[in-house]
Amino acid sequence: MKLYNSLLEGNKEWVKKRLQQDPEFFDKLSRGQSPQFLWIGCSDSRVPANEITNTQPGDIFVHRNIANMVVHSDMNLLSVLDYAVNILKVKHVIVCGHYGCGGVKAAMQNEQYGLVDNWLRFIKDVYRTHSDELNSIKDEEKRFDRFVELNVIEQVLDLTKTTIIQNAWQERNEPKVHGWVYSLKTGLIKDLGVSFDSSAKLEPIFRVENKYVPVTPVEAEEV
Repeated sequence: MKLYNSLLEGNKEWVKKRLQQDPEFFDKLSRGQSPQFLWIGCSDSRVPANEITNTQPGDIFVHRNIANMVVHSDMNLLSVLDYAVNILKVKHVIVCGHYGCGGVKAAMQNEQYGLVDNWLRFIKDVYRTHSDELNSIKDEEKRFDRFVELNVIEQVLDLTKTTIIQNAWQERNEPKVHGWVYSLKTGLIKDLGVSFDSSAKLEPIFRVENKYVPVTPVEAEEV
C-alpha cells in the first residue's frame, strides 16, 4: 500500500505546487479545454506528451496505444480522432513514436506474446511493406530504428485515409498531420518531415470527394 499511497501523496504535492505558482490554475482548467493538438503516441510510460513537449494540461489532447498505431477498425482511436477534429477543432495531429519501442521490437520477431500478437500483426504489415529497405540494413539496431520511423510514417498515411481527416480538410483546410519520433537516449524529438494538409498527395484510390450524408428512414422509403 505504501507504493499505491505514494501516488495520492504525489497528487497533493502537485496541487500544492500548482496553486503556489497560480492560485487560479484549477479554476481556469475546469472551465473547459481548447487544445490545438491531438497526440497519437505509444503507451510507453517513458513518453509523456506534455512533459517532453514542455506544455501544460489542456494544451494537448492525447490518445495512446501500443506502438502508436492508427488501425482503421479501432473505434477507440477513431472516436478520439473524431472528437478532436470535429468538436475540439485541433489544428495539428501528431503521430509520435519512439526509438526502442517494445511493440515495434516484438513485431520484428517470431515469438508469441499472447493477446497482443493480434495487435502486432498490424505492425508486421508495415515491415512487410518495407521489407526490401529494412532487410538491406545489416545493423540490427539501425534496422530497428528505421522500422520505428517507417511505422510512424505509415500511421500518418493511415490517418490521411480516414474520412474524418479528409472531410475536415474539405471543410476548413485543417488539421495538418505530422510524424515524429522521440529519442529516449537524448530526450529530443525528430520531425520525420512527413506532413499532410490535403488529400492532394494521396494515391487517388484513397481520396474521398464527397462527404457522406446519412439517409433517413423516410428518405429511404421515398427512394
